[in-house]
Amino acid sequence: MRNRQAGTPARLTSESVPMSPNTTQTATVLLVDDHPLLRKGLAQLIELEDELELIGEASSGQEALNIADKFEPDLIILDLNMQGMDGLETLKALREKDLSSRIIMLTVSDNDEDVVCAITYGADGYLLKDMDPELILEKIKEAALGKMVISEKLTHVLAGAIRKGGNAKTSLLATLTSREHEILKQISRGLSNKLIARELGISDGTVKVHVKHILKKLNLRSRVEAAVWMVNQAA
Repeated sequence: MRNRQAGTPARLTSESVPMSPNTTQTATVLLVDDHPLLRKGLAQLIELEDELELIGEASSGQEALNIADKFEPDLIILDLNMQGMDGLETLKALREKDLSSRIIMLTVSDNDEDVVCAITYGADGYLLKDMDPELILEKIKEAALGKMVISEKLTHVLAGAIRKGGNAKTSLLATLTSREHEILKQISRGLSNKLIARELGISDGTVKVHVKHILKKLNLRSRVEAAVWMVNQAA
């Protein structure tokens, strides 16, 4: 989170300088989509929210990497189907930079493989562009607060993909420590590391280490996979 300058937020390109801070806490947002009209419409929605600050727009994966690397926004909203470097390639490249930014996909694709790949590559959410604008905005605000967001009609896709390996992993639950099991339950509630740390009274860094151990023990590649898997176990 950063403090927001009063007035209309500036647009960053890879050559821009971020705004000076003031007093209102906001979540900084980077919008990545190669369709100008989509970016304009979403930017107008975001600007209506005091708790969100659109600090940059990128029309390509490489431009997104440049802006994210310089300013590390709290939230990156990423299209899947872009010319050149597509959304999945961009997502992988962003995760390789080990940024703390949360990344959600906003796309027209409800293809099962796209959904599973995005989550596997480290996306913190997957939303469809055909959702009502008000609902998209609500999900963006939830993501900015550290929650995982998935379009409701896609949850079965994730559940099905993870259920395929569910039986093999069930016995692995017993290998988790009590603290790891506690953190896994918090992950399944959609909480970020920061929120989990606050809930359990431990540091962000400690939570991050536990999450890495959990994923390794359960042979999962992302916290969203872990969350859906845990929900399936409880079902």
